[in-house]
Amino acid sequence: MKYFILFFFIFTISEAQNEKSLTPKLENIKWISGTWHGEAFGGITEEIWSEPSAGSMMATFKLIVEGQVQFYEIEVIREIENSLILQLKHFGSDLKGWESKDETVDFPLIEITKNKVVFEGMTFEKISANAMNIHVAIENNGNIETVTFHYTKASKNKKPLKQLIKVKQAKETMTIDGIANETIWDNTEWHQLDQLWLGESYTADDFKGRYKLSWTKDALYLLAEIQDDTLVDTHKDPLVAWWDDDCLEIFIDEDNSGGEHQFNHNAFAYHIALDGNVVDMSPNKKGKLYNSHIESKRRVTANTTLWEVKINIYDDSYIDNKLNKPKTLQANKNIGFALAYCDNDYSTERENFIGSIPVEGKDKNRGWIDANIFGTLQLID
Repeated sequence: MKYFILFFFIFTISEAQNEKSLTPKLENIKWISGTWHGEAFGGITEEIWSEPSAGSMMATFKLIVEGQVQFYEIEVIREIENSLILQLKHFGSDLKGWESKDETVDFPLIEITKNKVVFEGMTFEKISANAMNIHVAIENNGNIETVTFHYTKASKNKKPLKQLIKVKQAKETMTIDGIANETIWDNTEWHQLDQLWLGESYTADDFKGRYKLSWTKDALYLLAEIQDDTLVDTHKDPLVAWWDDDCLEIFIDEDNSGGEHQFNHNAFAYHIALDGNVVDMSPNKKGKLYNSHIESKRRVTANTTLWEVKINIYDDSYIDNKLNKPKTLQANKNIGFALAYCDNDYSTERENFIGSIPVEGKDKNRGWIDANIFGTLQLID
């Protein structure tokens, strides 16, 4: 299907009126360069932009749906007559052109600001160094709609590969009920939660933990078995000292890129409280509830708690208080991951913080800041 039939200019510069306009030079938009991946039209998109050179930038684009290429694009942004113009041509999966030999689809420049490049019908919006949105106005069968491509840049940060865990795909519907009666859990190995990250040494009578993992295209799934002689939830306000109550903490780095994530969404550190509330540090440097990211259910038998958790995966383009779409998962994807448990036996602070992966150095409590310590999950069929 030819989605890009005709483009209409529907964007205005009203949002950018308070921003300083920049000179229409390629040097001011070089942040677009890089290899970008996203989702649109029910498939996976890839867009690769070159660095500026010889008065132009060039890109290739392709859309893949269910393992098949739907169409390609070649795009250029050129400096011309003291301005910029974006031009592109479309090609089917057989490389037959949609446009005639000398025809291009053209987008004249409207304005450049620090974080936006506004063409007639297409706007590039910088979200972060590794996240970009491209908004395109499209007419299809007489209806005009805005399609937004949420892109993340392929990371140049090569995090050391450690504790590689291959995670099997679940072929059945996963029900989050704390019972763990799905077939996948019977065919998946346990991994140990036994690395002391903070506090004094503990005994097996005080704490013992292990976990399993699975995935579907919609989410990552965790089954954690925690043996803890005392369960404590003294802070009724979920945003007050949430780390000092008993809680399960899940660390997720969608693209396994590593790096700092203390007050940003380069990675997430989800604290799941005993009452089910989910907290992480926000870019505003304070705790925030992320309950929509996690669905969990736990069942307690004697001193053993069985947690079943569904984890929606978001990339570093995530913006608080806006509509964000979880990533669709597929085989061969790598995800940064660690698991931990905060253990409190009625002290003013947690006595222990036990993690799933060895951490080098004296300061082992770095997962909430440094995604480089995470292990790697590899999703397999």
